[in-house]
Amino acid sequence: MAKKITDINLSVHHVPKSLSDHIAYRIVRILRFFADSFFTNRYGHRAVVLETVAGVPGMVGGMLQHLKSLRLFKDDGGRIKVLLEEAENERMHLMTFIEIAHPNWIERTLIVIAQIIFFIVYFFLYVLSPRTSHRLVSYMEEEAVYSYTQYLNEVESGKIENVPVPPIALKYWNLEHDAKLADLIVAVRRDEAHHRDQNNQYANE
Repeated sequence: MAKKITDINLSVHHVPKSLSDHIAYRIVRILRFFADSFFTNRYGHRAVVLETVAGVPGMVGGMLQHLKSLRLFKDDGGRIKVLLEEAENERMHLMTFIEIAHPNWIERTLIVIAQIIFFIVYFFLYVLSPRTSHRLVSYMEEEAVYSYTQYLNEVESGKIENVPVPPIALKYWNLEHDAKLADLIVAVRRDEAHHRDQNNQYANE
């Protein structure tokens, strides 16, 4: 069984200060409302949609930072690599939870629609204000940490079966061969906390 005590701070919250902070926070709260309304306590299915959307910002940000570096003939300071790695990490979260939740055709349709809409909105937001965009992601990751903590509590209480981890996750996170869902959630939650802190740092810069 995974331990709740980890090397991450689960309670980090950036209190909105500027107008852009408030805009980013409100957007995430609206998204949270729809997620709660549609998925309630189906955390595996919620994770699938969450990770589909979460995989967009890193790819969009990495692409736009790459183009900016080319235009300005200036090194990016390693930000492109970090953002693309973030996108890949979120993609692996999605590939893993699809194996666990097995979304139906309605949820798969919702995934496609959500990704298209969010990609367009986030693209233009990043063009207009990278700072707001990174703060938006940090708030999304705050919610992800909270959601995965709830998911873990449900698993550890026995309300959700602590099923074995799919092979794709064993390899990616280098988990023990007998790792269970709780161990996976702890690993994923750690990733989300790292993305939260990284995007907060970029927004502050």
